[in-house]
Amino acid sequence: MTTTQLTEESDPFCLPSLDAAALLFDAPWHRYAVIGDSLSAGTGDPSPGYTEMGWSDRFAGILRRVRPDLEYLNTAEIGATTAQTLEKQIDGMLEFDPDLLHLPCGANDLVRRTPDFDKIEQSLRRMYDLASETGAQLTTFTLGRAYVVPVFPDWSERVARVNDITRTLAAEYEAVVVDMWDHPINSREDLLSEDRIHFSTSGQAVMTTEMVKGLAHVLSRTGA
Repeated sequence: MTTTQLTEESDPFCLPSLDAAALLFDAPWHRYAVIGDSLSAGTGDPSPGYTEMGWSDRFAGILRRVRPDLEYLNTAEIGATTAQTLEKQIDGMLEFDPDLLHLPCGANDLVRRTPDFDKIEQSLRRMYDLASETGAQLTTFTLGRAYVVPVFPDWSERVARVNDITRTLAAEYEAVVVDMWDHPINSREDLLSEDRIHFSTSGQAVMTTEMVKGLAHVLSRTGA
């Protein structure tokens, strides 16, 4: 049996860049910022047939098709926890004054012997409080099921719990959630990078499409 190798053009979960831009043709955002960790940055190994670019840079490129004057700031750092993001990245974000802002989802806070979920929620809530002061449209995403750290036998439960925190805060602050937990791409054998943590660029491309769809829904709802 021959398995067809997907490419960015044939992937059913990817929108062509022109189609993606068309969904955002009336987007009001001119200042786009991303803070957080390597997942926010879009870290991942190359996938054959897909552009070698992380989701956040991809999304900025799509938005620039409709907003050529877009200012884009990405201060995400590999390994950053929510507390470190608050300490090192919030001031720069506030100074940038975004009108579209992506927030992290606490992935690195889980890589502890015993995660303190109350502290994770407090840190994320503080981040949302500060972010909301900008008046920006907020976005975030949940962690996918394919993201696994085998040394922790309760890893799935950890991810499910932090995802619940993310969904709750996003609902309170009207943030767009790209929910990757149940997305069909979790079953793809080539989804993860060699580190078995980050999505390869095929996954990054899909996440970009999901971000576009989520924000297009906001535009259709608000009539922006």
